[in-house]
Amino acid sequence: MPVPEVTHGAMLMCSFGAAPSSLVVLPVNRVLVEGPPGANINDHVPMVNIMPFGVCMTPSNPAVAAATTAALGVLTPMPCIPVTPSPWTPGGVTVNLGPVPVLDQPSVCMCTWGGVITIAFAATTHTLVP
Repeated sequence: MPVPEVTHGAMLMCSFGAAPSSLVVLPVNRVLVEGPPGANINDHVPMVNIMPFGVCMTPSNPAVAAATTAALGVLTPMPCIPVTPSPWTPGGVTVNLGPVPVLDQPSVCMCTWGGVITIAFAATTHTLVP
């Protein structure tokens, strides 16, 4: 079943974040999809492509663990700084954007602290990846 292709401005959610974030896609591949630049699986760089999700609520994040310890065991969320060393997976394996697969809505990106980043809204309505 075809799924939406992802572009600049897509809404992202993290399983341990408190707020949504937007995907930032730089126009390096020179491909526009329904207006904004199209994304591929390599658009996973923290603070360039993936912006913070408000506060982080996982104890596996060292900042959250330290704040929780200081609060005598009461979970204390700390500012989110995404750590996403690996590309989105699996991507649209049937279509490439540049030398790698396009980013489609079912793809996920893993944060080092255990969060699963998903695409809540792809920012496209008519461009589908088979």
